[in-house]
Amino acid sequence: MRNCLKKFPTCFLILVILVNSLVSKSQITHRDLLPTFGEQSVTQALVTPNEFRPFPQTPAVWKHILPDSVISQIIERGEEALKKDFVNIPATVMLEFVRNNNRTDYEKISFEKRNLLWDLVMAESMEGKGRFTDHIVDGIWSISEETFWGISAHVGIQKAGAGLPDVEDPIVDLFSAETGAVLAWTDYFVGPELDKVSKLIRPRIRYEITRRILVPMTTAKYGWMGSGNPNAKLNNWAPWIASNYIASNLLIEKDENKRKQGLNIAIKILNQYINGLGVDGGCDEGPGYWTAAGGCVFDALNLLYDATDGKLNIYRDPFIQKMGSYIYKTHIAGQYFINVADAHPTLKPDGLMIYRFGKDMDYEPMMNFGSWAYHTFSSEDDGVENFHRTRGLYNLLAIKQCVAYSYHESAVDDVWYSDVQLMASRSDNGLFVATHAGNNGESHNHNDVGDFVVYADGYPVIIDVGSGTYTARTFSKDRYKLWFNTSAYHNLPVINGIEQKEGIQFSATNVAYDKNKNVSQLSMNIKNAYPAEAGIKSWLRVVKMDKNTRVIKVEDKYAMAAKLTSLAQSLMTVCATDITSPGKIIFSLPDNSKVYLDYDNKLWDVHKEKIDLVTPEDQGLKHSWNGRDIWRILLTSKSGKLKNSIRYDIHK
Repeated sequence: MRNCLKKFPTCFLILVILVNSLVSKSQITHRDLLPTFGEQSVTQALVTPNEFRPFPQTPAVWKHILPDSVISQIIERGEEALKKDFVNIPATVMLEFVRNNNRTDYEKISFEKRNLLWDLVMAESMEGKGRFTDHIVDGIWSISEETFWGISAHVGIQKAGAGLPDVEDPIVDLFSAETGAVLAWTDYFVGPELDKVSKLIRPRIRYEITRRILVPMTTAKYGWMGSGNPNAKLNNWAPWIASNYIASNLLIEKDENKRKQGLNIAIKILNQYINGLGVDGGCDEGPGYWTAAGGCVFDALNLLYDATDGKLNIYRDPFIQKMGSYIYKTHIAGQYFINVADAHPTLKPDGLMIYRFGKDMDYEPMMNFGSWAYHTFSSEDDGVENFHRTRGLYNLLAIKQCVAYSYHESAVDDVWYSDVQLMASRSDNGLFVATHAGNNGESHNHNDVGDFVVYADGYPVIIDVGSGTYTARTFSKDRYKLWFNTSAYHNLPVINGIEQKEGIQFSATNVAYDKNKNVSQLSMNIKNAYPAEAGIKSWLRVVKMDKNTRVIKVEDKYAMAAKLTSLAQSLMTVCATDITSPGKIIFSLPDNSKVYLDYDNKLWDVHKEKIDLVTPEDQGLKHSWNGRDIWRILLTSKSGKLKNSIRYDIHK
């Protein structure tokens, strides 16, 4: 949890999104679960800034709450931070994004400064001897002197566009909001110590947060907020920023009316995000993004609960429970989760947060999953993250409970999310399949309508490759020139040389999920995911888990409206494969077991190719698949039939 670069799937992948990628045109449902601070019962319950004390402010109280080992680790990190300087960010480093698409150099300096400050603040809060204070002041001053608190890839939101930031046009992006929360919590934890150094430091914190965050948010109509359209569907930026904005508001704003106004702005954003989710609370951005989406809704609910002395409490609303359990239900095994769109296939889930979410929802399976994740992935974890730091603070309060909670790795046998049209099923011999319909206009979209993945005993067999490293190209007009974003490199057919196209209109139709005791299946017509020039009349795909025979069946029944000149079916894998046996592809797993895919060798020729990972965008895929080679197996049709039925059987 501690090192964001090691947690690439849950942190780094979310960093860069252009404004026009943030809002979907999908319909929203006006649930409006959160009441505003205009309703008397909620308004009267709002505590004053001096009464808002959700976390310890003395070493003695921390010592009562935390294990000694955790306190020691936090202080040790503070001692390491004492050895490092707060580095200024040159203008030319900011300009690298528009000059050569590089944002990494800027982010390295910016993120490191905030990490250093946080380590110093937490160490001082738990030790209380004053030895970290001077360097904390250095960090506050250095960050306050920055022209822009966000990152170079996001500055284009300003009126002047991309390049250098305009000091007269402060904008609120993910990381300016994060920075505001960091400084606000700094004031909360070590404010009196700062006053001993200079009476000007805390006013500087309040001034910078007010001008950079609190004031802009009162008039902003950013794309991530829907550009003023209350019916726009928002993505993870909305709850991520709103949760940090709430923290800054509660901690820094002293004017009661402005405080309530700010909280109502945040509640409006949160309601609009929640309203944009489908009926089952699914996340169309995938489990990796849930951490910064549904997870950030939970962060905001924590703050609002404490700010109203428990009166604003919607944890047990059925819809919040659906949204929360998504992360639990999309787990495959170990670090593997169902990945769609830009989500990565692996992540180390935040066990403490998931445990807390389950506890607040009164949902034992999620508490169990959170405890399992914490014990499995976080044996040396203290709950502190580089981002979502408010979440990290709440996590600290839950360590002792989570450690004591019994757990085991459990799996959901069958999953169906009608809103994102995602199905998953597993057999009792370790086979797992997931598939989805949907459309190609989803947030962080890949052209992947009808794609499917197969795992065996927790190992990936047939994969969704996922997203590579984000660069300027990722969210530009060249997005679909990146091979891993295209349908040709998902487990889908290329028909008459034509791939699927991007856009909400390129979607599955006639989607139907069926489940009984022995079979789970998803059927869909994927014809409309392809442009008209593909010449398709109908392409019915059915992905089925037969639990009696323990066979996964993928069936394509098509009819062409035009001549079929070529047909190729891709299968992506990181397994060593043997394609020498006619009609059979043999996948070898790390434990030397085998999985077989049977196909009609009279219909197909087969060959395979290794994907060379050479571009800057490709480098993230090396991390996603732990350095394993990525292979594309290509079945090429020998037939030009205008109608046909095709089947692939996958089994042990």
